Amino acid sequence: MALSTKDITVVVLAGGKGRRMGGQDKGLLEIDGRPMIRLLLDKLTPQTNSILINANRNTELYREFGYPVVPDSLKGYQGPLAGFLSAMAAASTPYILTLPCDGPLIPADYVSKMAGTLSEESASEITVAHDGKRMQPVYALIPVHLQTDLEKFLSEGERKIDLWYSRHQFALADFSHCPTAFRNINTPQDRDQLLGEGAST
Repeated sequence: MALSTKDITVVVLAGGKGRRMGGQDKGLLEIDGRPMIRLLLDKLTPQTNSILINANRNTELYREFGYPVVPDSLKGYQGPLAGFLSAMAAASTPYILTLPCDGPLIPADYVSKMAGTLSEESASEITVAHDGKRMQPVYALIPVHLQTDLEKFLSEGERKIDLWYSRHQFALADFSHCPTAFRNINTPQDRDQLLGEGAST
């Protein structure tokens, strides 16, 4: 099955509490004078025409970036899987492709490589990025038909992404050629280091 980028809604996950960033909304934190989510969107727009933002606060500010904003349907900041679930319900495409708002260094071929891997691995339902050393579970291509299964998983009190993936056949997309592309800006020190390296461009 050849999967087209037209079959995919890219979902930027900006629904967390930002605990390690002092509770700040990480997607709106500025790097080189631009919100972190803006850096990410600038790298995504050449790759896709379909983008959705998952956010639980500052939703009006996120709408100003020009894309639909969907909050978690589960209250209380239940983690990335809650964002997955809401995105599945909101998407008009058969697949969602997720990534966090605090990872502005994504590869230029992120969307096409994730889609290509799933197309090649016909027995798999899900594709997860792999940086050459470890799986990056928040970077995933998931069919929306798994929405009911995920809803059941969450209703049982489960929240671990890896555990949910283990219930399904999944393929790994090899990004070993650019392992730093999945670097997250979780703390003020992370942001300072990125600024010092000039790596946000």
